[in-house]
Amino acid sequence: MTKSKLLLAGLLACFLAPVAAWASDALPDLGGKKVVVVTENAYPPLQFIDPKTGKQIGWEYDAMDEIAKRLNFKVEYQNTSWDAMIQAVSDNQYNIGMTGITIKDDRKEKVDFSDPYMRSEQFMLVRGDESRFTDAKTFADFKDGLIGAQAGTTPFYTAVYSVLDGNEQNPRIKQFETFGASVQALKSGDVDVVLTDGTAGKGYVDASGGKLKLIGGPLGTEDFGFIFPKGSDLVKPVNAAIAALKADGTLEALNKKWFLDYKMGQ
Repeated sequence: MTKSKLLLAGLLACFLAPVAAWASDALPDLGGKKVVVVTENAYPPLQFIDPKTGKQIGWEYDAMDEIAKRLNFKVEYQNTSWDAMIQAVSDNQYNIGMTGITIKDDRKEKVDFSDPYMRSEQFMLVRGDESRFTDAKTFADFKDGLIGAQAGTTPFYTAVYSVLDGNEQNPRIKQFETFGASVQALKSGDVDVVLTDGTAGKGYVDASGGKLKLIGGPLGTEDFGFIFPKGSDLVKPVNAAIAALKADGTLEALNKKWFLDYKMGQ
């Protein structure tokens, strides 16, 4: 099985979640109301700027557009940085947040999550000519190796607890404000590894022309969900739409479009 097919197989695990019995029933009608959705545009192929057209595109845009269509609301997209997003949604600055956000209990204290729409696994992203290590264990033994990560993200905690020694102040972790900045540091040789789930990692590998690759096995599994201000009345209808998209194969078709068929920059 090819790496692409392995990644797709992992993504399709999200369809093992029970589909609501009423998924085939009529979905709620939100009456054409405006819903402001915020994202970062730094997580290909979930959401990013098309290098050819300059337009915002990706798996999450297609999914959200379809959800908006089925629930009859008008979506307005805005952008903010990852480190500001959860708090901004919590403060009701936006109605929904989407950027491959892992569903975690500590985040549930600030925001409500949708049901999972995707399952992904963490991998090690390295330069294409990397030969000094081949997986998490050999990297941990390579004492000069540096990891690039955003503080507070799943890759950061995976680096701390699944690759290194559990010390969140470990000097082998260099922190960056954005995921894209950490990848640029990897390309320039300032760090040796960036941890990423397979979805984003495959996007960067495909766009790199052989300058990047994924190595080792999966380091952890995470479920992605959309986020909402606490108590939002959008959670239930969006969950109903996610269930419908799973049931009729729409999410499976999006996985094929963005993780198998789409080629970055082509």
